[in-house]
Parts: sequence; C-alpha cells; structure tokens
Amino acid sequence: MIRVSTKFERPDAALVERLRAFSSATIHEAQGRLGALDSVIKPVDHSMSLCGPAFTVQCAPRDNLMLQTAIAYARPGDVIVVSAGAYEEAGSFGDVLANACRSKGLGGLITDTGVRDTEDLRALGFPVFSRSISIKGTVKETVGPMCEPVTVGGVLVRPGDVMRADADGVVLVRREDAAEVAAASQERVDTEADYIAAYRAGRTVIDICNLEPLLAAKGLVIEE
Repeated sequence: MIRVSTKFERPDAALVERLRAFSSATIHEAQGRLGALDSVIKPVDHSMSLCGPAFTVQCAPRDNLMLQTAIAYARPGDVIVVSAGAYEEAGSFGDVLANACRSKGLGGLITDTGVRDTEDLRALGFPVFSRSISIKGTVKETVGPMCEPVTVGGVLVRPGDVMRADADGVVLVRREDAAEVAAASQERVDTEADYIAAYRAGRTVIDICNLEPLLAAKGLVIEE
C-alpha cells in the first residue's frame, strides 16, 4: 500500500496575484537569477500565462495515471507540476484533461514531458507549458508520489512554491520568499522604467549603465 497526502501549505492568494503582475524574466532577475526552469519548457501558445502554487506529481515516463490523479485532487488556482523523466516522446496531456482542469478552476500545467491536441488547447486557453509536443499515447500503470518535492526542468519544485510562466519561460519562487521577491520585482520594474525614460530623453547606454570605466578596464578602445 502506498499512502499519499495532498496536504501542503499554499502561499497567500494576494501574494500570488502580486507576482502575477511581473514577467518570468523580471522575477528571475529580481531573485538573483534563480528559479528558472530549463528553457526548453515553453507554452503551447505564446499568449498563455500562469501564476499559482505548485501541486506536484511524479509520473513514470509514458504514464499519466498519477497526472490524472493529481487533477482530481488539486484545488482551484493550483498549477499541476509534472515530473516524468524529461521524456519527450509521449503526449501525456491533451484537450480532454485540459477540460477537466478548466472545469475545476485549476491554474495551469507545467510538465517535463510531452502534450498533444495543441490546437484544441489553444482554443480552450488553458495554460499548458511542456517540454515537447507528441502524438504518442500513454498508459495508466504506475503509482507514485504526489505533493512531494520533484525536479522539473533542472529545478527542485516543492508543493506550494509559486510557479510563474509566460511566453518567455517558467520561473519558481519559493513560497517563503514570495513577499520579498514581489518587492524586489517591483523595484526592478521601477528601475527599468527610469532607464527607458532616460533613453527616450536621448541619454546613451554607455552613460546610463556607466560602461566607460568597465570597457577601459578591459582594454577596449573605440575610435570614432
């Protein structure tokens, strides 16, 4: 007998919404360039975006039994995060399961394996981020862990950590760091807004970023 608990601490919903306001790249930079999943994990449509607590599940390659189980037990707003051995040649999730997720109000899916029915997924608009697209089917044979730490895209994901994903990629924010990262992300956005305003006013990159001493120290001489 294998016992699985679905209990874990989720971040405050208001913090999740604060993080949703920032891009994956902004969050990645703001938290010290940490938390980025492998860049091969991308949305099936560039308009897809998600932000929510991770509901983690471990699947065997080419097997979606535990993925279906996770969908049944996840709560509204949760993002299903699937570790399946980075196996590309399997379509473990498609339009039928996406409709099941949508009907429960889940926040999205991030998987290190493949998905299929991408035209239907785009039409439905349910956010799906995957390692690959494959028409090859799966089996329902292997039980495994759920709501325990898993490694996806080279990053350890714990249940309740915040997942933020958009057209550029996927980043993780530790649940306990969410407030600090949200504040740091806002500071970065404000700083970049000042840069943009300065550039539009005619100042140069060399000037704004104080590159002249750095370039000189590296021996670069520019003749105009």
